[in-house]
Amino acid sequence: MADTDIDADTDDPLVREHRIKQQAAQEQRRDAVVRITRQTVTFALFLALLAGLYTGYKAFGQAIDDAQHDWAVVGSVLPRTDDLNMPPVSEIFGQFGETPGGQDRIYVHILFDEAIFTLREAFAGFMVGLVIGMVIALALAQWRRLEQGLLPYVIASQTIPLIAIAPIIVIWGRKNFDVFPWEWQDWMSVSIIATYLTFFPVAVNGLRGLQSPRPENQELMESYAASWTQMLWRLRLPASLPYLFAALKIAATASIVGAIVGEISAGVEGGLGRRILREAFNYTTGPDRLFASVLGAAVLGIFVFLVVTAVERLVVGNQTQESTT
Repeated sequence: MADTDIDADTDDPLVREHRIKQQAAQEQRRDAVVRITRQTVTFALFLALLAGLYTGYKAFGQAIDDAQHDWAVVGSVLPRTDDLNMPPVSEIFGQFGETPGGQDRIYVHILFDEAIFTLREAFAGFMVGLVIGMVIALALAQWRRLEQGLLPYVIASQTIPLIAIAPIIVIWGRKNFDVFPWEWQDWMSVSIIATYLTFFPVAVNGLRGLQSPRPENQELMESYAASWTQMLWRLRLPASLPYLFAALKIAATASIVGAIVGEISAGVEGGLGRRILREAFNYTTGPDRLFASVLGAAVLGIFVFLVVTAVERLVVGNQTQESTT
């Protein structure tokens, strides 16, 4: 319905305003459906392209003969392939519906339960990392000298190999974390490992976002004698949201990586990390199961990314609407 039609239907300004809002809401829903459909089709085409490239290279690698094997590029950079190092795509996806030996459930159900376990570890680590990262960002934004002195060490903290500190954290948890009122479990130590990867992008991007408001906006707030808390909630935090959500997308996927690596390094059972390690040990007898478990981990990472993206659209979209009304 065009604005001219709305104006012709009624002279009541309240009714006209209500209809304009209804029309805007319908257009937003239609745009959302078109956007989601376009993104879904694009993602499906991307997966089909990857599967095609995988299958094409597998066929190419199997066609390399002994003479070509010694060539500089074909025989070394592009090595031979077979069903062991590159199982067919159909067998990888078919594995999801298979029932592994000794199990009474199909493989996709097993992966789903293990993904939930890993997601719990990652979520706990993500939330703690979010809080720690924001506290660091607020402190660095408030005190310039602290930023100059502490930020290099925050960056340097990410150079420590995760696989090296994971067993240490688990051992500390088992022996020294009995001060809490609850029983410390190994998955909580894995969450600490996820926190280690999560807090850094939040702290760095949060600091950049808190420093992003224009000087004239800060001067305007100061002219109204705004307190530090008012400046934070009304100016700095809203301005930091685009930077913060960009960091949260990285942190969410990094928390999944941290949880999986932590499970593998610390030997924590029940999650995708141990599943991937177990399938790696049995690779020669079932390479398609390892590929399927890795795909399961990738799907979990994509899921948390989409969740953060949806929250971003909800929060930042509402903020944009409020600023335009």
